[in-house]
Amino acid sequence: MRRTNDRHPVHRHDHRRVGLVRRMRGADSVRDGVAMKPYYEHAGITIYHGDCREILPTVTADVLVTDPPYGIALDTDNSRFSGGTKGNMAKRGIGVAAGAPIVGDSDPFDPSFLLQYGDHQVIWGWNHYPDKLPRGTCLVWLKRYDEAFGSFLSDAETAWMSKGHGVYCRRDLSNSSITNERVHPTQKPVSLMAWCLSFFPSANSVLDPFMGSGTTLVAAKNLGRRAIGIEIEERYCEIAAKRLSQEVLAL
Repeated sequence: MRRTNDRHPVHRHDHRRVGLVRRMRGADSVRDGVAMKPYYEHAGITIYHGDCREILPTVTADVLVTDPPYGIALDTDNSRFSGGTKGNMAKRGIGVAAGAPIVGDSDPFDPSFLLQYGDHQVIWGWNHYPDKLPRGTCLVWLKRYDEAFGSFLSDAETAWMSKGHGVYCRRDLSNSSITNERVHPTQKPVSLMAWCLSFFPSANSVLDPFMGSGTTLVAAKNLGRRAIGIEIEERYCEIAAKRLSQEVLAL
């Protein structure tokens, strides 16, 4: 097995052909006899750049936690909330995605294929595909204080969890304090993803097949857990690698 220096992150863009197909947790994944090199690998955290449907069968983890495309064709141009005035448009800006669509978000999304990966799963966006997932626990992220309910866009977001049948809420406004520092249009707070992981204290490894900017991986790293992330857009792989390489994870 290839060894890497644990003191230095490894970035990979190439792949090599091997004769023996192997499955390794947090190491080279193998697809059709081709070993895919991780885009990033350091201190138990691994990132793969590619389509998760192709990579998922080659990796394993104890729990899957992800925020996939919702199939709602989200308009990422934030200037539409400016009221049309140039001053407000300049202040708000167009957003980190520069108005570009989210890959895979233009068509209805069915997350049911994710249920075969990990012993348990947490999948955000449950309200967008309630008929695609079985009965489970509902996690609710309250994004504002009660007094502001109904004032602007959604008050909360929901996630489906395979463990249990209850409803659990967390109020987390930490995204508001990093509005100008967010690096992905649907970026979740690190504290929120850490909350998701708290339901699985014995899970030593985490898998996020729609990694985005790597928030789930940052939360896993902060908790001392191994993690694998998969992302189809290389720019977000690079952003996630930079976040994970920081000594102090501020985002």
